[in-house]
Amino acid sequence: MTKFTKLFKIGWEKFFEEQLNESDDSLLPARVIICNKNNYIVNTGENEITAEVSGRFHFNAESKNEFPAVGDWVVLKKFDEYENGIIEKVLNRKSKLSRNSAGLKLEEQILAANLDLVFVITSLNQDINLRRMERYISLIIDNRLKPVIILSKSDLCENTDEKLAEVKTISRECEVHIVSALKYTGMENLKKYFAENKTAAVIGSSGVGKSTIINSLTGEDTMDVSGISLYKDKGRHTTSHRELIFFEGGGAIIDTPGMRELQMWEGSEGLSEAFPDIEKYLGQCRFTNCEHDTEPGCAIKDAIERGEFDEKRLASYRKLEREILRFENKTNKKALMKEKKKWKKISHAIRKSGNRKQN
Repeated sequence: MTKFTKLFKIGWEKFFEEQLNESDDSLLPARVIICNKNNYIVNTGENEITAEVSGRFHFNAESKNEFPAVGDWVVLKKFDEYENGIIEKVLNRKSKLSRNSAGLKLEEQILAANLDLVFVITSLNQDINLRRMERYISLIIDNRLKPVIILSKSDLCENTDEKLAEVKTISRECEVHIVSALKYTGMENLKKYFAENKTAAVIGSSGVGKSTIINSLTGEDTMDVSGISLYKDKGRHTTSHRELIFFEGGGAIIDTPGMRELQMWEGSEGLSEAFPDIEKYLGQCRFTNCEHDTEPGCAIKDAIERGEFDEKRLASYRKLEREILRFENKTNKKALMKEKKKWKKISHAIRKSGNRKQN
């Protein structure tokens, strides 16, 4: 029988236990709940302690995404006389939510690890940005996670049915929930997602109610809350870091800062599943090189005329498609440069070895 029963409530699974070996007997498994600049806050199933990565870990890491992220399981040395620990390794992730780092540099940024689903939250008391939701859904699906759409602040909306219909035009297979965290309307329907100690993350713009929803689910004022300000419904930023929060009865949720920029990381699979209404017509046009603009016999344009989707959704699809293509081109160039550097090192080592033999 497993000796890690106390960890089940915070997301421990057989998948992680199978990665431990005899050499890990002296190490303690823990889950990362906060990543600070120079250290981490982890939960051992009994308490929270501060931890740092070991010098060997730091030396061997080749990229940022090898370091612990919120939601990761790590094994660490715990010093009984001190309330801290040293992280020796990060266990393989069963899943992750990643994006391309903000800016021009091609670099994966892991937003959260070991998730089962992601809540996409938008507020009903402001204009719903369907294009942003399409981007969120594509990103989540491409990370092989389940997107669940939550329309918050229903108590402040007078045309809920109209806005729901608007979201349904792009949500497709996604489950959609209308809630009011303040009135506790619809909140019970969200609790089913945390059965069997599942972990969810929440994403959405600032001020849409992410922190209020988390507080309502936990029954505590876990997160600071700021509503949408009266000036042009701009959301005030309250969450400044990612944090994993556990429920008393099991399960966990990760709050994320409102993200101004969400660039795709990879994305082709997510694009196909987020836009099945468009993808099913690809290859059905009269001309194989159809640009879906003014060409006759365009299956995409015919579908738009029939009202299956609109021009804005097509434009959103094509924008994400171009972004993914740029990502793939950058990735190929980066891989090529890495391969060249590798063979350059090998050639240098061979020449150096030959010179030694001659001498």
